[in-house]
Amino acid sequence: MAKELHPYEVLRRPVVTEKSTMLAAQGKYVFEVAPASNKHQIKEAVEKAFDVTVKSVNTSNERGRRPRTRYGRRAGAPPTYKKAVVTVAEGDQIEFFEGV
Repeated sequence: MAKELHPYEVLRRPVVTEKSTMLAAQGKYVFEVAPASNKHQIKEAVEKAFDVTVKSVNTSNERGRRPRTRYGRRAGAPPTYKKAVVTVAEGDQIEFFEGV
């Protein structure tokens, strides 16, 4: 059984990149989510936070790549995080992403 998370703890931040901006035109929005969250919790959190109907949720674990070493030293690595692509129903949109 998955750990119970409050819906507002599930969503961490929106991922705003060139690719995610193009997906927003298709009704798909990208979020960084809590690593312990599952698809049902993500769906509930998006529906509650943005008042939309969610059709599907796709998740992936993005790992932080280790940088190449130089002269025996290694700089820090970007953090590992979980990403969710949320598809909303026809006619719904999340205003948070408009104008980005």
